[in-house]
Amino acid sequence: MMNKKDLIIVIFGSTGDLTYRKLIPAIEKLNNEDLITKNFQLLAIGRRDFNNEDYYKHVLESNPNLKLDNISKYTNYYKMQITDNNDYAGLKKYLDNISHDKTRIIYYLAVAPHFFIPIANNISENKLLEKGNLNHSLIFEKPFGSDLESAKMINRKLWKIVEEKQIYRIDHYLAKEMIQNIMIVRFANKIFEDVWNNKSIKSIRIYAKELVGILGRASFYDNSGALKDMVQSHLLQVLSLVAMDPPKSIGSNDVKDAKVEVLKALKFDQEAILLGQYKGYLEEENIPKDSKTETFVFLKTFVDTKRLKGVPIYLLTGKKLDKKSSKIIIEFHETDEQKSWGFNTETNKLYIEFAPSDSVNIFLNSKIPGLTNEAKSINLSYSNELDGNDGYEKLLLDAINFHQTLFTRWDEIEYSWKFIDQVKKLNKDVFIYDNYEEVVEEIKKIVK
Repeated sequence: MMNKKDLIIVIFGSTGDLTYRKLIPAIEKLNNEDLITKNFQLLAIGRRDFNNEDYYKHVLESNPNLKLDNISKYTNYYKMQITDNNDYAGLKKYLDNISHDKTRIIYYLAVAPHFFIPIANNISENKLLEKGNLNHSLIFEKPFGSDLESAKMINRKLWKIVEEKQIYRIDHYLAKEMIQNIMIVRFANKIFEDVWNNKSIKSIRIYAKELVGILGRASFYDNSGALKDMVQSHLLQVLSLVAMDPPKSIGSNDVKDAKVEVLKALKFDQEAILLGQYKGYLEEENIPKDSKTETFVFLKTFVDTKRLKGVPIYLLTGKKLDKKSSKIIIEFHETDEQKSWGFNTETNKLYIEFAPSDSVNIFLNSKIPGLTNEAKSINLSYSNELDGNDGYEKLLLDAINFHQTLFTRWDEIEYSWKFIDQVKKLNKDVFIYDNYEEVVEEIKKIVK
């Protein structure tokens, strides 16, 4: 008789890059640190003609940092065609043999988006997943649709199969340590909590700059671009955390309710939108020579709420820029005394950086030692070097434990797509940039 497992993680797309680089290392870390039950199994689904040993070899060749002794203890390979409904009867029998009534079963769909619904339908039709049973969950990677209508269609089909509480939509940005730290910085520090409003904040900037290009992801990237790939998900999620009112509690739904109110109130300045494409993009392999896909986006936005009404929030993301850097910059107004007393000082700023390293920096003004009253800006800095796995261990652990705060709810996706669709409708021209300095000059033309 086979050992009945308390936890089973079923990965569709188990021979893909995401599984090797992110998922298996995250599972191994959770296992090594005793954060999940030892009575679990990772079931790797694939169509390749592998046995367990073949799969282990393939995984280790793809990621030499993994250890055979570890993954072989809990990983089995299961060959099937994920689009063939008939193959799911065998999977059902296999899972029935290793599960009991209360086994936590997570189906992780590490596959292209067009496979989401076919796989979910096959899982449901073959009774591998019971609607309403919270022990049965589906995990999806972004993108969730290509616009509002396609996202709605996907969601309508999903809700016929599972309840919202069984769906875990991953935006891995939310698992970054410093992104999770936004709420702590805001709500656990009186010095910020009381001044987080339009009376004190002059502007907010959210940047996600990359040094590299598309790295061979032509098919995906040319059909999405920076607006859909970065702004719709990552940057709007960060913006909602920065701009939201205090949630009623730290609970998942209360936090999401507060974030949704921000997305509902989000506006943009039509005259302050900049779309760019890096020089050489059209020479990338498999990119159409007439492609107008943007690899850079700059937006001036506002959140029309009492808290931040009138505060400009600048979003910037792009590839082939000056460096890899992702951060939030909160700039505060000058004090009345700074203006009236003639101090030659900088405005106070709060930097929250989450790539390439994690740090919080507060820039304050202080007197320069000596006989004059001259002042200078000083930096109070905290940094944290992490050995993280881009947050996937945190995401998996939360999903296993039914915690959905770091996963996106449907209405968050709905309102973010509404915003992006409005920007796309403007059909802005794309300018060609050769370096970040050219980008900065273009921004200066539209932001005074």
